[in-house]
Amino acid sequence: MGDGIHGEDPVWMTTAMLKAYTHPLRRKILRLLARRHHMRAADIAAELEVAANSVSFHLRTLADAGLIVEAPEHARDRRDRVWAPVKGAMSVGDPDHPVADEELGDAVVRAVAAEHQDLLQRVIAWSPEYYGGRASGIHAVFQQRTTRLTEAEFTAVMEIFDKAVAEAEAAHDDDDPEGRFWQIDLVAADDTI
Repeated sequence: MGDGIHGEDPVWMTTAMLKAYTHPLRRKILRLLARRHHMRAADIAAELEVAANSVSFHLRTLADAGLIVEAPEHARDRRDRVWAPVKGAMSVGDPDHPVADEELGDAVVRAVAAEHQDLLQRVIAWSPEYYGGRASGIHAVFQQRTTRLTEAEFTAVMEIFDKAVAEAEAAHDDDDPEGRFWQIDLVAADDTI
């Protein structure tokens, strides 16, 4: 989610989506739902160690904003409320789809960047285990590449990347015990930034 994340037919975030996404607990809830596909409020509260009534409030806010939906097919009974994330890529905006509230758009981009910085710090902390020979297997990648491309060529590379990730997700067996969740933060900037 956030500026620069594009998949096939991205959803342009509304003001309500942006406002909902700026809250850190709501972002945690969305990441957890993305990993589990669907969950009950009580299970989310237990997993995140947050009061159930607080989680319920934030779930309603996320649902009202259109970021999650109810998933009654996974409920145990008619009173059980189960939630699932809305599928698909979301984007803050672009020149053809400008954001209605630039301050909210900036808040979302800053929140995504702060989470990226946190991920980068975790990768840096783990890296000596890997290159020092103490880690078994790959748990993170810190890679850098510089290349010269036109804007159209760069956009094509991003589309190939998005397609490759989508194909890998579709081919993955959720029952495979070797499966792990990977957070992929891709940062790219041209020489004008």
